[in-house]
Amino acid sequence: MTIDNLPSPARSLAFWLRSGYPGTLAASDVFGLVAALAVAGLLRNEVRTVEVQWSNLIWVTVIAVVAYLGAAHVLYLYRNRYRVATFEELSTMALCWAIALIPAVITNAVFFTQRVPSSIVVAGMTLAGAWMVTSRVIWRLLRRAEARPDAAGRIRVLVFGAGDGGTQVIKSMHSDTSSRYVPVGLIDDDPRKRNRSIEGVRVLGSTNTLASLGWRADLLLIAVPSAGGDLVSRLSAKADAAGLDVLILPTTTELFGMMASIEEARPLEITDLLGRDEVEIDGKSVSDYLTGKVVLVTGAGGSIGSELCRQILKFEPERLVMVDRDETALQGVQLSVTGHGLLDDENLVLANIRDRDRVFEVFEQHRPSIVFHAAALKHLPLLESHPREGLLTNVFGTRNVLEAAKSVGVTHFVNISTDKAANPTSVLGTTKRIAESLTLMIGQESPGEYMSVRFGNVIGSRGSVLPAFEQQIASGGPVTVTHPEVTRYFMSIPEASRLVLQAGAIGQTGETLVLDMGEPMKIVNLAEKLIQHHNSNAKIVFTGLRPNEKLHEVLGHDGESMTKGVHSRIWHADAASQLHADDPHRLLETSPADLPQELMAWCAGEAQANSVI
Repeated sequence: MTIDNLPSPARSLAFWLRSGYPGTLAASDVFGLVAALAVAGLLRNEVRTVEVQWSNLIWVTVIAVVAYLGAAHVLYLYRNRYRVATFEELSTMALCWAIALIPAVITNAVFFTQRVPSSIVVAGMTLAGAWMVTSRVIWRLLRRAEARPDAAGRIRVLVFGAGDGGTQVIKSMHSDTSSRYVPVGLIDDDPRKRNRSIEGVRVLGSTNTLASLGWRADLLLIAVPSAGGDLVSRLSAKADAAGLDVLILPTTTELFGMMASIEEARPLEITDLLGRDEVEIDGKSVSDYLTGKVVLVTGAGGSIGSELCRQILKFEPERLVMVDRDETALQGVQLSVTGHGLLDDENLVLANIRDRDRVFEVFEQHRPSIVFHAAALKHLPLLESHPREGLLTNVFGTRNVLEAAKSVGVTHFVNISTDKAANPTSVLGTTKRIAESLTLMIGQESPGEYMSVRFGNVIGSRGSVLPAFEQQIASGGPVTVTHPEVTRYFMSIPEASRLVLQAGAIGQTGETLVLDMGEPMKIVNLAEKLIQHHNSNAKIVFTGLRPNEKLHEVLGHDGESMTKGVHSRIWHADAASQLHADDPHRLLETSPADLPQELMAWCAGEAQANSVI
């Protein structure tokens, strides 16, 4: 029911009551005080016949009303503070009520020779308190009924989860008359919540009864931010069988203090089916080094770079400088953080990290305190064919950024690395290993903290295996996997980005921070889950490992000792390195045909040197 559905006189009254709510509430409380004390007086036979006592009761009532309104004014009871019932409102109202009772009782006891019976004052004030509570309950029930959207013409939502997430989502749908959604029921596997009702929406059953409840709804919303991959997969399968679409709330960490609402929900992604273990970070330690600082991100238009930008902005830096060589990527990240892509912000910087002079110019202009270096070439097979390109970007580009950072006194420098840099067998891995060594070498010459963060595949990132699989599935297959036993470590983009921010807070020069990525996953299992998720009949074809591609990745490099630190998901590796300052230049002088072998020879020499440290 809405105001527009009410008859004209009732509609006018409803609008008046809503717009004048504070004044209406004050008038209601005054009416309650006067009427309650009068009724209490009428209940005592002797007062009916004693004119003096009636006169005194009127004075007691006036004093109670004045004291109550005075206390309500001082305590802001009628300043439109309480749009929903809260303990604060109840306690404030009780305090105002007590303040009104005390002078009424004192006046009656001290100043009147023929006192009003104390039972009348106490009973009257008790009735008045009951009226105040009841009137507020009635008003809010009317408000709820008026604001609650009708189911007709809306998407009917069955909410899984009768906890905090489900409560917030249902309240948000009920409070928005323009919402496309309306809740029709709850399901929850906790037996203690079977008879629970939230905002009038009842728990109708559990996961096992979802199939029989499908006719009630059009959509299943998973409102458990901590739901694991097994639960999500089971709910998804049952929802498909019942003909329901599925949306899921982001994790609590991704919501970052925002209220959960159905507008924040999104369709299921493969990362939800693989598992949704939340990565908790120490927000204070991250805030301490980011808030109020100038932060610069290279490769800001990439998958990791853009997510870093979005998360950094939550910590309110003084400025966020976003650097990329791709103008379209810069427009994309601006759209994601500001809602427009006008490319009119001086903090959007078009620059190639290979251009040393341009890099120094950017750092001199913006003078960042914090740098996250995410710019890199990352496709293993392509760099095997074009090793010089990898050397120019991943090594010399990184060196340009490091030396520019050193020149302006950066306090924290975080180099984004990869698990392929651990015992590398490819051009990609070796160039990233050299970048780690450069970070250590230049960090030892600088006053700030310079570190590398190493992690595995970021599922869903641009150019990763997931988008390739999805495109193959959309085309009907086949889905190509290199080897039936090949495994990789996987992280979601938000998870990896959060841990990178945390690593920047706890890492020190001389360390490589290695993210704990759990157990590696078989690529073929990922392909199978994705095919099932898309209800596809696509076949899997094995193509064989590519040159210098590992069957299994490792996270630790020979010669490194890794220990757990203050964060349970971040390992601290001793980044001892024997990189000589002239090594990259020597490699650049190598002929393109011999460069891959020279890179491997350098890396083998470094590993041998580290093994005796």
